[in-house]
Amino acid sequence: MTEIIDGEAVAADVRDAVAAEVTRLSDRGVEPGLATVLMSDDPASETYVSMKQRDCEEVGIESVHVELDADAPASELYETIDDLNGRGDVHGVLVQLPVPAHVDKRSVLRRIDPEKDVDGFHPENVGRLVAGDARFKPCTPHGVQKLLAAYDVETEGADAVVVGRSNIVGKPMANLLIQKTDQGNATTTVCHSRTEDLETKLRAADIVVAAAGVPEMITGDMLSEDTVVIDVGINRVETDEGSELVGDVDFESATEKASAITPVPGGVGPMTIAVLLANTVTAAARIHGVAEPARS
Repeated sequence: MTEIIDGEAVAADVRDAVAAEVTRLSDRGVEPGLATVLMSDDPASETYVSMKQRDCEEVGIESVHVELDADAPASELYETIDDLNGRGDVHGVLVQLPVPAHVDKRSVLRRIDPEKDVDGFHPENVGRLVAGDARFKPCTPHGVQKLLAAYDVETEGADAVVVGRSNIVGKPMANLLIQKTDQGNATTTVCHSRTEDLETKLRAADIVVAAAGVPEMITGDMLSEDTVVIDVGINRVETDEGSELVGDVDFESATEKASAITPVPGGVGPMTIAVLLANTVTAAARIHGVAEPARS
């Protein structure tokens, strides 16, 4: 019988650990703070930022939010980032993506202080991740690692296939899985839109991480028995009843093959924000010279 991986429950455990760390830092005079910047009229982005603010409040992290008009000049966003970089009460800075077309995303990511880049997207932090000395592990890939660990999925020696090569999920996910760590040591293949014979590669996998952004592109007949499936995709599709969220994996058919699978929603999504909070308290500890929490 397929086990449903409960991301909400694992994320709640992470938030509990973060709340305890916030209390420890507060006792030492440090009040962790996370700043979010929204330069978009996209309802999904607005919802996601609201969720981050809500979870910050739940664990005791101070939340600072700045909203900019989507038509504002790029310089206004850069100045906002510079201001947040210099604030002593802000330990994490996150610009909600996507940004408007007239703003260069790469310039935005480079503008954030690497020590406050709790998303782990600054080029310096990407380089440190690849070198095996991550300052901050990117939130979604590290959330996937935590889910695998929580359900005792052995990665060492496993054949893992990551479907997707984005800078946000696919590439860092592959890097984390191949590293010499307790949650790594996997033999990892990265597949993408130009991959030939995807089914053969998927059937050889012990672990599949789907992060291509294509609704239900992976079906049960493409998987082997006992595969662990982590579905990072969040896609809104139209149905006869309106619309619904689905992943990159066809959940119904995949449950006939997979030994364990994450649902959408309720799987990877909650972990992304939980790890963001954990990265924020780690940043606060480092900036103030307080001993950091144990890293995993």
